[in-house]
Amino acid sequence: MFKPFKIVFIVVLFSSFAFVSDKPLIIKTKLDYFTTDNIGNIYTIKDDELVKYLPNGKFFVRYSNLKLGNITSVDASNPLKILLYYRDFEQVVFLDNQLSLNSDVVSLQDLGYEQTDLVCASTNNSFWIYNKQNNELIRFNESSKKVAATGNLKQVLQANLNPNFLTEHNGYVFLNCPETGIYVFDIFGTFNKIIALKNLKNFQVNETIVYYKKDSSMCSYNFKTFEDACKHIPNKPLQIMYNKQKIYCGYKDSVVVN
Repeated sequence: MFKPFKIVFIVVLFSSFAFVSDKPLIIKTKLDYFTTDNIGNIYTIKDDELVKYLPNGKFFVRYSNLKLGNITSVDASNPLKILLYYRDFEQVVFLDNQLSLNSDVVSLQDLGYEQTDLVCASTNNSFWIYNKQNNELIRFNESSKKVAATGNLKQVLQANLNPNFLTEHNGYVFLNCPETGIYVFDIFGTFNKIIALKNLKNFQVNETIVYYKKDSSMCSYNFKTFEDACKHIPNKPLQIMYNKQKIYCGYKDSVVVN
């Protein structure tokens, strides 16, 4: 049960967390994880297959490339140019809103960046990588040319980094290191600050608010005001996302939307 001041804060952050429907939308499908875009489309990932569902839960289209192995991560922040990363082969694939190839496949090995753990989309059809070999964040433009870099972050920050998640929002890139927090950089790769949230697997950023899963709760943290709030979610979902005043819960055999 939330304390009264928490309820007020939830209204501010989430336009009320108390919107859970009596009739949730249930998409029955096996998945390893899922993501959403800013339109409300849902993307489920199972091994090498990406499936897109419309906001009403209707199946739309699927994509698979058996030659590249399992899909490591999907960034659908731009629903017209969805980024897929295949870490085993260090290949970056871009799809359009029909899940058709949007451009040539990018080989990070050919670019000279082996041991790339993380990739995410960036503005203007560019993308970021975190290269473990050099401990460096690097931004490439639409033509796969290097346009920004942080340098060796272990030297720059004087810290041991073991990041597990990377995302960009509103001109800033967020690199998650579970042991220390979220490192924030600007679009040019200059270090900005650390957000003191530890032990996260992934998260979303909307303006100054980080949304994340903590145990079986959907939580928010405002890194400007340092206020936080959580809402318990029943049935122990494996993954939780918040989008357009809806909570998305991922299970092994379904995605449930309230």
